[in-house]
Order: sequence, then C-alpha cells, then structure tokens
Amino acid sequence: MTVEVRGALGLVGTLTKYLSLATLFPAGVAIGYGEPPWPFLAAGAIAALAGLALERLGRDSHTIGFREGFFVVAVTWLFAAAVGALPYLLSGEAQLDRPVDAYFEAMSGFTTTGASVLTDIAAVNRSLLMWRQFTQWLGGMGIIVLALAVLPRLRVGGRQLLESEMPGPEIEQLSVRIRSTAQRLWLLYVALTAAEALILAIFGWTGIDRRMGLFNAVAHAFTTLPTGGFSPEPRSLEGFSAASQWVVVVFMVLAGLNFALLYRAFVRRRLGALVRDEEARLFAAVVVVVSALLAVELWHAGVVRGEAAVRAAVFQVTSMTTTTGYASVDYVGWPALALMILVAVMFVGGSAGSTGGSIKVVRHLLLGKAIRREIRLTVHPEAVMPIRHNGAVVDERTLRAVTTFVLLYIALFAAGAAAIALDAAFQGPRISTLDAIGLSATTLGNVGPGFGLAGPMGSFAQFSDVSTVVMTLLMWLGRLEVIPIVVLFTRGYWRV
Repeated sequence: MTVEVRGALGLVGTLTKYLSLATLFPAGVAIGYGEPPWPFLAAGAIAALAGLALERLGRDSHTIGFREGFFVVAVTWLFAAAVGALPYLLSGEAQLDRPVDAYFEAMSGFTTTGASVLTDIAAVNRSLLMWRQFTQWLGGMGIIVLALAVLPRLRVGGRQLLESEMPGPEIEQLSVRIRSTAQRLWLLYVALTAAEALILAIFGWTGIDRRMGLFNAVAHAFTTLPTGGFSPEPRSLEGFSAASQWVVVVFMVLAGLNFALLYRAFVRRRLGALVRDEEARLFAAVVVVVSALLAVELWHAGVVRGEAAVRAAVFQVTSMTTTTGYASVDYVGWPALALMILVAVMFVGGSAGSTGGSIKVVRHLLLGKAIRREIRLTVHPEAVMPIRHNGAVVDERTLRAVTTFVLLYIALFAAGAAAIALDAAFQGPRISTLDAIGLSATTLGNVGPGFGLAGPMGSFAQFSDVSTVVMTLLMWLGRLEVIPIVVLFTRGYWRV
C-alpha cells in the first residue's frame, strides 16, 4: 500500500472518527423519549474505533493531493453509510435488521436521496427516526464542508473535496481560504435550518398546524435544507396544513439555489446577485413554468382544483426539481402527462453549489448555449463565438466536462433502469417500464420517491437484494456526481 493511499485512508479515518460524535444527538433524543440510547452509543464507539484505526494507518502522511481527494470523497461516503447503518442494525428494528436494507436506508440518508425500505414508519421509535433525519442533514453539506472547516490537514487537496460536495462546472469562492469559505457556508446552512424549524414550530404552537409539533418541525427542517425528503410521517407532508406546505416550498427553493449566491444575497445584502445570476433565473423559470403546466393539467383532468391544484403542482415540481422528494399528495394515480412532467424535472436538479442532486441547472444552461453555438456555426463556420456565463467566458475544457458528465449520467441512468427491470423480471416484483425508469432516475438523481410500489407513499422494501444493491450504487454515484467515482476505475488513476 503506497504512502498516498495510506494517507487517504487516514483522512477517511479522521472523518469517520468525527462522524462518530453525531450519534450522541439521537442518543440524547432517545433518553428524552425514554427509549434505549445504547444502539447509538455502541454505533458511535464502533465508528470511533474504526476511524482511529484507519487514522493510525495514515499517520505518516500529512497531506493529500488532488488525485487522493477523489478517493477520500468516494470512500468517505461508503464509510458514512456504514456508520449510519449501525444504529439500525443494533436497534432491533425488524424493518431494518437486514444489512442490505440498513445500508440502503443509511446511504439514502447520507446521499440525501430519501428512498426508504420502511413500510410502517409509525412503528419505528422516535430516536431512530430522528437519526434517520439527521443523517440527511449531515449529508446535505455537513460532512465534507464541516471537515474542511475544522481539519487543517486539508490545506492540500481541499478544493476538490468542496467541488465534489458542492458540485458544478464552476464554484465562485467567497474567500481565498477554502476553510473560511466552508465555515461561512456551513453556518448559513445551520441558520436556514434553524429558521425553518422555528417557523414550523410556531405554526404548531399557535394552532395554524396542530400536527406540527416541535419534533416534526425539527425533523422536517433537517431534511428540507439538504433536499433529502425523509419524513417521520408515513404520508410525508400530506397531512400538514397548507401554510406548512408553502413554508416548506420556500425552503426547498432556497436549498435548490447556490449557497454561495445565498450568502452574498442575504449575509452581504446583495439581493441583486440573485436577479443577475443566469442559473438562478433559469431555475426560477423552470419551477414557475412547469408548475403552471402541471396545475393546468391537474385542474383540466379534474384531479384537484383551486388553490389545492396550484399548491399540489408547485409543491411537487419544486420537490422533484430540487431533488428533495417530499410529497404533499399521492401522485401515483395522476394522469400520464402529469407523471411525465415529474419524470422530466427529476433530470433538472438544483443549482451548482446547492445541496440538490441530479444534473444541475447550470449544466443544462451551458449545454443549451453550446448547442445554440453549434447551430450558428453551421451557418457561419468562420465565426468566433465564445460561450459566456454571467458575462464570463466559459473555457472549452469546462464545456467538455459538462458534455462528458451528461453523457455518463444518461448512460448510467439507462444501465440502472435496465438492470432493475431485468432483475424484476426474474425475481419480482412486477413493475412497468415507467416504474423502472422512475427507480433509476430517482436514485441516481437523489430524488427519493419513484412510481408504482416505490411511489411517495410506498416503499422500496419489496425489491430483491440485487435491485437494492443497484439502487444503493446509483445513489452513491449520483451524490458524488459520477466522475470522481468513475475516475477510480481507470488504470491511469493508479499509475504513480
């Protein structure tokens, strides 16, 4: 084992060691609700010991390079999911007592996907549900950004970790020091989480939404800002008041925007930055236009009318576009056009630098500009037509990276859908073509719910272990934006 690999594993161990402290929070919740805290404490102890062992392995290496950064990012998420699965396995919860199911649930949490194998959420104790919510909050921007803020050994190789956690063609840094940038973004993340929790809790205290107690307010805030979508309620946001649903929509939109842009707009009070940003404008246009189209279709089909139609359309489009995955209604029975709209927005994603998954709005924007340029060049082949984003020229390397990513993403989506459909044909359950497409799109895009059995009020429990593993891998690939993982499987990466 080379010094570089040992150093990378040592850093993974350090991150795992710090992550083990997260189990103290659900242990405290368990004590508060009179539930046994030992599954969380034991899981934390196991994770801490494993982290210390790996950290010791890499003690001779003090920094990591650009190449090792990809390895650290990819392996950290595998270890994070393993840590997340331990409380599920140790708790004795019958729905999560199989390692493949527990790992799926944990990977869904840390990748902020929101797909679940639980079939009876009401039967799960409060502390385990809160741990489930908390894993999404940590995965949203917490693990890597917090590590960048507190671990000085990331002076070398730190940028690619942030780029993998806040992915996109470009990241406009808020300061020269990556550590300072990470701290500011993470504090904004915490502040927005606290604001949503407080607003929702006030709704509960004042009677605006009697179902929104403090537990539900905190639990949903933990999974809105990371665009995660887990809910401690069996039917997601369906049973909550219209006021609560509209508040969640607002925070889903915020979570779908570039956090660096939000920092400039709200902390530095440069609200014009939001209006001038091309990606933010396109993101807003997609949400508004597609929501209007869906609302008209729901109204025309007689599914729902009035404010309820507008709210259902805006909520579901925002949820799917930002890859949050909440549901305010069970859309499985909606007309075919409505379902096609929801599938389409699964491929949009949030902004670069947001906690959302999928392809990202800025990539669609740049790809559209590249296509428009190629069409113009067929008429004026000698013309020089640089592509600009927010007034700055985008280099050709970035455009190639965007094209490569989109092609890889589509190829993995198609392969995932084929694998799930093939496995279902042999082992069950019986699913339609749309179901297979939805399952691949929702796990690779880190959206959460699919269609059919895995719809917003359904469960992923009925699929075989093969399909469960395939979907777990798709969640992992999607969260890390494919390329950092694909790179690890090239021969050139391992050449010294």
